[in-house]
Amino acid sequence: MTQSREAFALIGAGPMGLAAAKVLKEQGIPFQGFELHSNVGGLWDIDGPKSTMYETAHLISSKRMTEFADFPMEDAVAEYPSHRAMRDYFRAFADNFGLRDHYKFNTEVTKVSPLGGPGDGWHVSWRDQEGEHEAEFAGVLIANGTLSEPNMPEFPGTFDGELIHASEYRYPSQFDGKRVLVVGAGNSGCDIAVDAIHHAELCDLSMRRGYYFVPKYVFGKPADTMGGMIRLPMWLKRKVDNLILGWFVGDPQKYGFPKPDYKLYESHPVVNSLVLYHAGHGDLRIQPDIDKIDGKTVHFKDGSSEDYDMILAATGYKLHYPFIDPNLLNWQGDAPHLYLNSMHPERDDLFVLGMIEATGLGWQGRHEQAEMVARYIKGIRNGCPVAAELKVKKQENYERATGGMNYLKLARMAYYVDKATYRKAVTGWIERFRKAAT
Repeated sequence: MTQSREAFALIGAGPMGLAAAKVLKEQGIPFQGFELHSNVGGLWDIDGPKSTMYETAHLISSKRMTEFADFPMEDAVAEYPSHRAMRDYFRAFADNFGLRDHYKFNTEVTKVSPLGGPGDGWHVSWRDQEGEHEAEFAGVLIANGTLSEPNMPEFPGTFDGELIHASEYRYPSQFDGKRVLVVGAGNSGCDIAVDAIHHAELCDLSMRRGYYFVPKYVFGKPADTMGGMIRLPMWLKRKVDNLILGWFVGDPQKYGFPKPDYKLYESHPVVNSLVLYHAGHGDLRIQPDIDKIDGKTVHFKDGSSEDYDMILAATGYKLHYPFIDPNLLNWQGDAPHLYLNSMHPERDDLFVLGMIEATGLGWQGRHEQAEMVARYIKGIRNGCPVAAELKVKKQENYERATGGMNYLKLARMAYYVDKATYRKAVTGWIERFRKAAT
C-alpha cells in the first residue's frame, strides 16, 4: 500500500475541485487529485463521462458575476457564456495555476473509509486504466459536484413512448417530429422546452408549482449585475424586485403559468425570458402536474389529457457520493449537515466542497469556501488559535446560513444558502486566518 499520510485526497477536477486545488497549493498543503474524465472542467465538458450538458446550454448568470476574482474571463467571451466557453475557461484556469500535475486523470475513486477515529487518516481506493490501487491519506476533500446524479421521478402508470431524463438530452434534433412533454420548469426544463418547440411537432411543459421568471437583461445590462448596487432589507428588496419583474416580465399567469405559492427568493428563480415569449405566442402550452400515464396518453390533475411520443423529465439532480458511507457525512434529511456546507462537526480530515447553492454566489463564493477550508487545515496543523476557535464553532448546534430565508422544503433546496449571510461568515473566517498569519 502506498503511503501518502501527509497528503489529502481531492476528488474531482470540476470548477470546485480546481478552486480547492489552487488554494491547497497556495497554502502549501500536499494533496493528490483524482478525476474520472481525461481533462478538467467537470460537467462543463460535454464530452466528460458524467457531464449533463446539452449543446445549447449557457450560463444563467453573467460572466462578471460568475468568474473567479483573480482569473477574469476574457472580454471576447459572451456575457452569458456557452458551455464550451466555460470548459475552455476552466482549462485555462488549471493551466494558469499549474494544477494539472496534481491530478490523476481517467481515474475513479471507488471507496474512501477512515482508518480509525478523527485524525487517524483515510484509506482511499481507486481504479484507472492500469487496474486497482489504494493508499492512505491524511484526509479527504470531496468535490465531485452536485449535478450529475439524475433525480428521476416514478410516474404513476406505464408510458409506451420514449422516457428520458434531462441528463440524457444533448441535441435539439432528439425532438424532431415528436410530440414532447417536458416535466419540470426549472432553468434546464425551460431551456430545453424552448429548444423543443423548434423541432418537435408539439411541446408542452408540465409544472407542479409556479416560478418567478427573471429576464437576463434589465435596462440593457445583465440582470444579476443590478441587484447589489443598493443593499436593501429583504422585505423592501422583494417589493422593488417584484415591481421590476412586473415591468420586464409581466404576469406569467396570463400565459398559463401557475402562480407561485411562495415568496420571491424562497426558491431559485428561472432566468429565462424566451419561455414566456413562446408561451405568449402559443408555441408552448403549460400543463399541470401529471395524474397518471396510460400508454402514450398522459392524464393531468385538472382532468385533461394529451398524447405524447416523448416525456423528458427535467426534475433535477440529487447529491451523490457513492464512494463513502453516508453516515460518515453527518447526513440529515436530504443533505449532509455540515458547518457552512463544508466542514464536518467532528472530523478535521473530511470536507465536502461545492455542496452549496445561492442566487448570485458564482465561482468566487465557492473559491472562498475552498480557501476557508484550506486555511483551516493549515491552521489545525500549525496550532493556529483561529483554527482552534473554528473547530469549536463547527461542533456547535449550528444552523444553515439562510439569513432567515424560509426556503422551500425540497431536496434541491436542502443546501441552499443566502449569499450575503454565507459570504460574510466565510470571508470573516478567511480574514481572521490572514491576520493570524501576519
